[in-house]
Amino acid sequence: MAHFAKINNDKEILTILTLNNGDMLNASGVEDESVGQQYLERHNNWPAQMWIQTSYNTTGGKHNKGGTPFRGNYAGIGYSWDEDDQIFWPKKPFTSWVKDVATASWKSPIGDAPALTEEQKIAMSYYQWNESGQSWDLKTKS
Repeated sequence: MAHFAKINNDKEILTILTLNNGDMLNASGVEDESVGQQYLERHNNWPAQMWIQTSYNTTGGKHNKGGTPFRGNYAGIGYSWDEDDQIFWPKKPFTSWVKDVATASWKSPIGDAPALTEEQKIAMSYYQWNESGQSWDLKTKS
């Protein structure tokens, strides 16, 4: 099965549809995204260029089964399509966070949260982003 994201003019993902691989074969019998787009336009009354193929097996710039990653992330409703970088982006978690194209993920302006010590893990602690303080705050589950 092939998966396609339906996007609007603002490049927001509206829905995801599956398509039989046989419905996107070109004249040479090779899977072709543009053939799938034309099929979806005919059957869903939505412009072909507004259907973008996505990979169910790609997350965070990696292919979950060791293959070649495709478009950064599997598209989801509410994600956005970045045509320049060819990446589906989840919603930005915080105003200050920036795109990391290499990992197809959002990063804090100060980097990842610090690693937890063994004691912190035993205490069920975790780091939570503090947007107003621009810091990772250590919290403990109650």
